[in-house]
Amino acid sequence: MAQRQFPVYPNLDQLKHQAKDLLHAAHEGDPSAVAEIAAFHPRGVSPGAAQLSDAQLVLARAYGISSWPRLVLACQMTDAIQRDDADAVRALVLAHPELLHEDARGTPGNWGPPMSYAANLGRDYIVTMLAGMNARDIQHAFGRACLQGKIETARWLLDHGATLERGIVMGPCETQNASGLQLLLEIGAEWCDRDGDCLAPVALILETYCRNPGKHACLELAVKHGIDLPDTPVMALHRGRLDLLRAHLIRDPGLLQRRFTYRDIYPSNLGCHDDETLGLHGTPLSGTTLLHMAVDFDEMDMAIWMLEQGADVNAPATLDADGFGGHTPLFNSVVCQAFRVGRRKDDAFARLLLDHGANPNARASLRKRLRFVADETLHEFRNVTPLAYGQQFHDQAWVSKPVMKLIAGRIR
Repeated sequence: MAQRQFPVYPNLDQLKHQAKDLLHAAHEGDPSAVAEIAAFHPRGVSPGAAQLSDAQLVLARAYGISSWPRLVLACQMTDAIQRDDADAVRALVLAHPELLHEDARGTPGNWGPPMSYAANLGRDYIVTMLAGMNARDIQHAFGRACLQGKIETARWLLDHGATLERGIVMGPCETQNASGLQLLLEIGAEWCDRDGDCLAPVALILETYCRNPGKHACLELAVKHGIDLPDTPVMALHRGRLDLLRAHLIRDPGLLQRRFTYRDIYPSNLGCHDDETLGLHGTPLSGTTLLHMAVDFDEMDMAIWMLEQGADVNAPATLDADGFGGHTPLFNSVVCQAFRVGRRKDDAFARLLLDHGANPNARASLRKRLRFVADETLHEFRNVTPLAYGQQFHDQAWVSKPVMKLIAGRIR
């Protein structure tokens, strides 16, 4: 089983440096390096006697790739596709025919063989070239093109053998890609998953890890295809409908101070899971205000409007029976899904909150279990500030370094 996650866009130079770092750490007796060599070296080499070739082999296997030469081929193939270098792709396939049907990244994953990998990126000439070389992943490539919103690529693949399999709409629902979803619906795809569940697509749009602005349009497509979305403040936020949220505030002047349950955010009547860990976000949302949610779901316009209407920038989340909760929206800007998936790269939300009086020294106790990551165990963070929360968080891929730097500069 792989211990490391191989990048979607691997960089060979960086991987060479990783192998050298692993070798150095093993020679120094670093426990994690020693354990990795013990776990992934097929001949049980002594860490102190390991050579660079041993470290390269261990690194490749830790990424789920059979050997270092195969890892190099994966880097060359994906790099050529990214650069849209059809000649380089052709040369690699002619020299190594098995690459045509193996995952382009050398390890099993959703991006698929070279033709599918190219379809993800809309590299149309490479797609057609590989099809002419007898690539067999037409259907998978079609699904990936739709998922990524590569419309012309998807149309070509559909004309050359791809079909509208039941459940294919789940791909663009996962990525909240409205253009891909609209194409599928226009050409007759069913609004359902593979089992025929018509609520599954809208549940995925709500619960997915993705933080794509296409979410709003995806939900409007759901309405057009018969999904009755509840008229609630949280659903107005999900839909990006400031007009609906204004109407709710008129009816309920205390709306922006209300705390909402997990079920308010992810309704069971829309097919959302009973397992609350499957609502994919970094900092807990249960018991939070609409401002917390706007930060988590990357809804900047909504957040600005809420603050203009008097939302409490330091509103604490509800405490649960064990005393966890109490975090302010600033905590949600520190550990966030939007940062992990690359949607948010700056400190804009934290800066907005701090400029409106957010307390960088606020304290809370939080409990969080992440899903679909290497460490799915429950972690507890007791009596932490936003900065300490980010420093202690068990998976740093979720922690916004720009936000941490900004908060550190605001602490007095």
